[in-house]
Amino acid sequence: MATLNTLLAPDLVKPGTQWTLLSNVNGYGRPTGDSLTTQGRRGRSIRLLKRRGDRLLVQLLEDGYRCWMDRDALIGRAEQRAAWRPTLLPATEIQRRLPAVLAWSQRAEKQPNHYLWGGTTEPNMDCSGLVQLAFASQGIWIPRDAYQQERFCQPVAVQVGQLQLLQPGDLIFFGSKRRCTHVGIHLGLGRYRHSSGGENGRNGIGVDSLHLADQHPVASHYRGELRGAGRVMRCHDGTPLS
Repeated sequence: MATLNTLLAPDLVKPGTQWTLLSNVNGYGRPTGDSLTTQGRRGRSIRLLKRRGDRLLVQLLEDGYRCWMDRDALIGRAEQRAAWRPTLLPATEIQRRLPAVLAWSQRAEKQPNHYLWGGTTEPNMDCSGLVQLAFASQGIWIPRDAYQQERFCQPVAVQVGQLQLLQPGDLIFFGSKRRCTHVGIHLGLGRYRHSSGGENGRNGIGVDSLHLADQHPVASHYRGELRGAGRVMRCHDGTPLS
């Protein structure tokens, strides 16, 4: 029988048990293949759901996100934990921590990095991975994906040329009319930090702006896909989101 701090062993792989990751572990979208969808960072908590072949379906407890992890990547690299409980901060405390969130994102930009689809550990992250990890660095958990983050936030009205309601720490969302596909963190005065890919972005973390005067190709591309903005007013409670 496992007790607290027991390392995960093959005979302890049981649905419903909860574990703390002792190292970073990749999370995949399918039980086979290499389609990276997220990463479990060292210190995060997971619940085992089921096994299929050499992979385990797990739920990352802080944001409710489900993914497949290689069984061998978890054996001996996770320890049993007590039942997980969310830490829910009031909006005033979230607001107080926003300068530290922005400072963390700035440090992430300064280290060598490139864009990684599914990346949610330093130094290589995707857009929503950067945003989630910046907030999580200050104990503020928000959803994993950009479209989930958009739904989670309190909407803030914004369009090109009308940025007066934006505050530092707000999230700015981009994509098509049908779906949000990209997100950045507002720094102030219409400038935002984001991790973007190589085709239309910077292949890593950089700063762009929503102002028409900024004619940089990356800024121009994303300005044309502006959907809106949102403010983080609450913490994720771990409930799975669609």
